[in-house]
Amino acid sequence: MSVIYDRIALIGLGLIAGSMSLAIRRGGLAGEVVGYARSHATRATAREIGLCDRIEDTAAAAVEGADLVVLCVPVGVMGDVAVEIAPNLKPGATVSDVGSVKRAVIDAVAPHLPENVHFVPAHPLAGTEHSGPRSGFATLFDNRWCLIVPQEGADRAAVDRLEALWRGIGAQTDEMEADHHDLVLAVTSHTPHLIAYTMVGVADDLRRVTDSEVIKYSAAGFRDFTRIAASDPTMWRDVFLNNREATLEILGRFTEELFALQRAIRKGDGDHLHAYFTRTRAIRRGIIEAGQDTDAPDFGRARSG
Repeated sequence: MSVIYDRIALIGLGLIAGSMSLAIRRGGLAGEVVGYARSHATRATAREIGLCDRIEDTAAAAVEGADLVVLCVPVGVMGDVAVEIAPNLKPGATVSDVGSVKRAVIDAVAPHLPENVHFVPAHPLAGTEHSGPRSGFATLFDNRWCLIVPQEGADRAAVDRLEALWRGIGAQTDEMEADHHDLVLAVTSHTPHLIAYTMVGVADDLRRVTDSEVIKYSAAGFRDFTRIAASDPTMWRDVFLNNREATLEILGRFTEELFALQRAIRKGDGDHLHAYFTRTRAIRRGIIEAGQDTDAPDFGRARSG
């Protein structure tokens, strides 16, 4: 691969930014990657492990001269970061992000950016339950999707260049309108996370099942709920507060489906249950056929030691 941006600045140095930096280095996609994190400890760790070519102590210094700036911070603080970096952005630079909500990010960030800067929101659909500067790995985005969410009138060259970077990182790219993105993610990510948090909370509240039993006898379903529920609480708080309407719509639909299943179980309606499970099983097959997971046990995830 050839260099796509001379200098890339990553604001926030957790799983996504760390994995981006390592994948960019793997592909030789940038002349230099500069990083910044609000926490002194995070910056120190990033320097110690050589996560980026250079770590700066302020966001303003990190974006100086950067051709691409990627906001890898929780959705709730992106507007504040945009205010902080705006005076130091290079004319003609592109600003992007990795937030899993798009309309709220556009509303929070776009008003603060100079007119001579291109804003191209994005969302890589990849992650683990781990966070922090040591959690990144270069292959995180391989064969995953990165959704690019250009605004109306966006500079085509800037959009194409960002897509080329994500493809170089290993992802497949697609473009999507912001509100549709937020609805799709409410179905595929946000509501499932909320359900996982709820199920783990139910197990915690159900005192007739002891903690040791929950831990010792966790079958694959509950074990995967706990994996999801281990995700960063700040990030997920911000996701739900900033994608409120779409999440509430999908939760309403989920509640209706749950009531229908409750009724079938209460009535002993095996035909309804079998038909429902058969239909939903096909979704899983589609995910496997699309190359987005494997059919190995435990959802294709290796057990960590």
